[in-house]
Amino acid sequence: MDSSSICPFCHSSVPSSQLQWHANNHFEHDDLQRATDFELAQQLALSPSSPPRKQAASGLHSAKTHEGSNNWYNGIVAGRHNGAWKVDEKISCLVDLQRKSEFYKIEAGLIDLLKNCLESEAENSRTILSGYVDHFQSLEFEDVGWGCGWRNLQMLSSHLLAQRPQAREVLFGGLGFVPDISSLQRWLEIAWGRGFDPPGADQFNHAVYGSRKWIGTTECAALLRSFGLRARVVDFGPKEYESLYLSVPGSSVGALQPLRTNNWRKRKAIISGPMDRYLSRTVSQSSCSQKENSCSSPNDTDSNANISKGHQALMDFVWNYFSNNSSIQFGHRRVIVSEKTPLYFQHDGHSRTIVGIQVKHQRTGTLQYNLLILDPAHKTASLEKLLREKVGWQRLVKRGIHTLRKPQYQLCYVDPGIASEEEMEKLKTIDSVFVEI
Repeated sequence: MDSSSICPFCHSSVPSSQLQWHANNHFEHDDLQRATDFELAQQLALSPSSPPRKQAASGLHSAKTHEGSNNWYNGIVAGRHNGAWKVDEKISCLVDLQRKSEFYKIEAGLIDLLKNCLESEAENSRTILSGYVDHFQSLEFEDVGWGCGWRNLQMLSSHLLAQRPQAREVLFGGLGFVPDISSLQRWLEIAWGRGFDPPGADQFNHAVYGSRKWIGTTECAALLRSFGLRARVVDFGPKEYESLYLSVPGSSVGALQPLRTNNWRKRKAIISGPMDRYLSRTVSQSSCSQKENSCSSPNDTDSNANISKGHQALMDFVWNYFSNNSSIQFGHRRVIVSEKTPLYFQHDGHSRTIVGIQVKHQRTGTLQYNLLILDPAHKTASLEKLLREKVGWQRLVKRGIHTLRKPQYQLCYVDPGIASEEEMEKLKTIDSVFVEI
């Protein structure tokens, strides 16, 4: 039976499990109230009635278990006199108070169901999939229209927690679950406070908790890197835009200040930061998520054909990524599971998660590629039903090259291992590899 606690603001008696949610409702989203909220979190986490924390459950990796690096967590604790203790205590409190994200659980495993469907297709195809991934859908009245980035981060996190023991030890305090969006927002703010992606932090005014602000691959990379994970970013775009990308020294990315309009649109400037090229166009994220096929319907115009031709470079990259540059041997199997993480897939107006890729040998001798994606705009229950029945699932999962209608794309993935202390400093700067399309 859930015990009761007294709200320190309205003095109401509420179930202890709902105290954080109840207390948060007393706040709007300005900086002063956010600070007060964290003070409450500290009081609750440090109170005698709080359950004992896991040792070193700060979300910071310990060198005694990874690659011989120094225990830089102890360095942060030792630096309390320099003000670093504030970050340390925020981490400790958040570990205790973060909430597990609720989602529709596919008992048989989504990737296993997808694998069965792909194996039942024609023999002239080969498919590579990521391992375990949970699907996190955007929920009405909660995050529809703005939350796809957070949902993709949750999908990627579900894979890391299930497939990589080292990542499981360091992610989110080592508690082994995917946090809800509010908790992820706090983790991102902590990452910014520790010096990860300063230009990105400036674009958000270092505050995202409790808001409907969009995030993208760079924010995903910053958050994961703050735990010592080697999150990488890849940019795809026309050659004439290369100077605007993260990979180019002296890039103008982040040089201009964003123009904020409202909570639904983060910024309106043409180019003012790593995510602006994806969020400043006329197609809004909300319209994309509400019209599920609007981001993927074919267009037979000549201009679209030219774009698709150039986008073969993206398809080739994804195939080489999952196949580890063709080192994977299929043998008699048509579907194999790779050790690679899913790909956070960002484009103008929306983002999705790539969990694999299929190639078919056409009668003409050409190869036809299909990205296998999970879209936060789709309902998990509907996806499960179609996969179990092996009918109609292709329209939700498969995306051919003709659906790549945007001039620019961005991917984020996670390399194996945990970074050393020296590497952590380098990871604070978000850079990327540029691929011309």
